[in-house]
Amino acid sequence: MSFVSARIGYRYSKTKISSSFIALINFFSVLGLCLGVAALIVVLSVMNGLEDQLKQRILGVVPHIVITQPVLNPVINQLKPELQDSIIATMPFIERQALVQSAQDLSGVSLQGVEPDTMQHYSSLNDHFVFNDLAILVPKQYNVVIGYALARKLNVQVGDTMRLILPSSSRFTPLGRVPTQRNVTVGGIFNLQSVEDSQTIFMHIDDVHRLARIKYTPSQAQTSDSTRWFIRDPFAYAELSAALNALSIPHTTWRERQGPLFDAVKMEKNMMSLMLLLVIAVAAFNIISALVMVVIEKTPDIAILRTQGLTAWQIMQIFMFNGLFNGIKGAGAGVILGVILVYGLNPLLILLDVPLALSGDGQPVPVLLQWYNVMWIMGVSLLLCVLATLPPALKALRLQPAQSLKYE
Repeated sequence: MSFVSARIGYRYSKTKISSSFIALINFFSVLGLCLGVAALIVVLSVMNGLEDQLKQRILGVVPHIVITQPVLNPVINQLKPELQDSIIATMPFIERQALVQSAQDLSGVSLQGVEPDTMQHYSSLNDHFVFNDLAILVPKQYNVVIGYALARKLNVQVGDTMRLILPSSSRFTPLGRVPTQRNVTVGGIFNLQSVEDSQTIFMHIDDVHRLARIKYTPSQAQTSDSTRWFIRDPFAYAELSAALNALSIPHTTWRERQGPLFDAVKMEKNMMSLMLLLVIAVAAFNIISALVMVVIEKTPDIAILRTQGLTAWQIMQIFMFNGLFNGIKGAGAGVILGVILVYGLNPLLILLDVPLALSGDGQPVPVLLQWYNVMWIMGVSLLLCVLATLPPALKALRLQPAQSLKYE
């Protein structure tokens, strides 16, 4: 790599707009690259923010992994140490499909029997309560915690009574077989602003076992019909699931419930990235037209440099460096502009009074800037810029000094 080539290429990239039409074309190609990089950073940050919101509001409550057999630690002990470290907590767990009925309406729900202390420490539910929290779930009091959407549908408030019906558990009476049912009290209301608000209710695990007619004591937790695992990163479930399959342990994961939703978000994120990456590619390859004109304009200079001893490869490097420096200017400015827009997006939307309330927690748009995405965008942009310099550089490589200076 020649220092002389880099220096001359840097000089060509600093040509002022007022002194050359080529510099004007060069400026707009760099500007297009800058705007494309900034747009990609902003869009990826917004999509990352949306994915993070979904992860907190849905995967923070949905069971990550449920072992559908009455075992606890023996399963964990059979896993590799690194997999054991990814499991941050376990608890006995029971889930049943149920009906809740109020004076106003009837709704089908998923009834989850949980240990309140464990759920408060290892789920995101405790951060989204409107009234009370999981501490209200006390054994033998038959309190339930329901979502805000379900409370509105049933028109109930904290302290109201509902009828809970378990079709899977029944008893025989003189009138025939009837489902287990009991009046329960609304002890708390949470608001996740997700589908879980309308289809999930929580009750103390002891009370659910009584309703389901399953013998259970906290000192013998293995008598619960399943075990819930909380893992450090819900998206890293696959390796744990594969290990459990290898051990022939029946289990379910969060993907069986919410997988399609996260797949849709990922596909949308990838498609948006691809479209904006094409915009960056167009801007990068616009550099070709500017460099071709530079080669034509600098033909005498190229011929003189060749006669002074520069090799064809060094001449080619001049224009490769020229494109690289333009790419650094465009991508660098785009990164700076994109980061500023990401951190200033919510205040800007509030200032302009743009109604894009997506997060529900006081900020119009959920935003999460990930720096490895920024570095990836920067690297791809520079690579495209270098690739765009090859045709003009090859054209300069083929110039003949004698013929170029013939009419000079």
